[in-house]
Amino acid sequence: MTIESRSMAALDPADLDARDALAFHRERYIIPQGVIYLDGNSLGPASHAALTGLETAAKEEWAEGLIRSWNTAGWFDLSLATGNRIAPLIGAAAGQVVVCDTVTLNLYKVLHAALAMQAGRRVIVAEAGSFPTDLYIAEGVASTLPGVTIRLVGRDADTFEELIDEQTAVVLINHVDYRTGLLQDMARVTARAHKAGALVVWDLCHSAGALPIALDECKADFAVGCTYKYLNGGPGAQAFVYAAGRHHDKLKQPLSGWWGHARPFEFETSYAPSPGMRMFLTGTQGILSLRALAGALDNWKDVDLQALRHKSLQLTQYFMDLVAEQCAGFGLECITPRQDKLRGSQVSLRFEHAYPAMQALIARGVIGDFRAPDIMRFGFTPLYIGFADVSRAVAILKDILQTEAWKDPAFSTRASVT
Repeated sequence: MTIESRSMAALDPADLDARDALAFHRERYIIPQGVIYLDGNSLGPASHAALTGLETAAKEEWAEGLIRSWNTAGWFDLSLATGNRIAPLIGAAAGQVVVCDTVTLNLYKVLHAALAMQAGRRVIVAEAGSFPTDLYIAEGVASTLPGVTIRLVGRDADTFEELIDEQTAVVLINHVDYRTGLLQDMARVTARAHKAGALVVWDLCHSAGALPIALDECKADFAVGCTYKYLNGGPGAQAFVYAAGRHHDKLKQPLSGWWGHARPFEFETSYAPSPGMRMFLTGTQGILSLRALAGALDNWKDVDLQALRHKSLQLTQYFMDLVAEQCAGFGLECITPRQDKLRGSQVSLRFEHAYPAMQALIARGVIGDFRAPDIMRFGFTPLYIGFADVSRAVAILKDILQTEAWKDPAFSTRASVT
């Protein structure tokens, strides 16, 4: 159902919540009393299932099983098993996803792997507005390989199409822009890159768990993503890597740690990579964190991703429509696309005094976040956010703007994490 052509501002939030087919999921998550949590695109909340998984791992598998649990509790294969559980959430067949390390480390691995497959091509195409870690890692990879250069959309040209040519080895692109919420057309960009002979790495940090993704269908080559945002795996939860099965026999990644060895417990002196996705493992993985993530993924067994997307679009449009109606005249600018097909599951508002305004909101129980220099960012996670939450959040935002509560000096002191 596309509703972007008419305003939702006049709709009754209680009626919308009463007709919400996903409302029953909310009880699975732990949301503090009085909090409207609109920051699941930065850190998802705890769930009862995640805490149960963590407690079981700590009190039973670790405390009682000790080192035996590497075998008896399935710890040794947990990275692969958890990857297979994430696979259907990102449109991938089994055997193409592994959970390990961080997005930063995994991106380093796949960029090197992609470049190694592209003999004679030495250009990485990325976005000037990409999440910084993507750019930092691209620069780091380029610094280790003679002749590799980086072209950036938004700096060297306005579009990917202008920058992708016969010299392009790999295109690195964010599926959803972390600042604006712009959703890229995965099928179109991938096809364009492939037509020029380039490979594509998709950063799914702001789309995995927020909307349906079709990596296999779009013939994507690689993807990386985090599990602590919409997948609610917990702070610092391990990231994931996707590599299309058609590439597995050609893969070679540079972080040749013992956990990715074909025979790690033979303790051989030379490295022999494990076949398949296990080759992306480096060192011993954090089992407690993996168990918390595995618990969090239990909540996805009965989630209809199409219904998730439908509600996400409703929530974000409802928020934008209410802000447009109730907060006009205060200097807010919505920089998130209005078109459904161009929007992820967040709304970003540009405001000259964005930082203190967000701190004022947080003090009133509406938790979003700030992105420099002037963006208030709100994430809408359909599994635990309702329409009454949205209505109340906008009413509080309006009051803060009207009363200029954000001018309280306490709200202008910058914290380390914004």
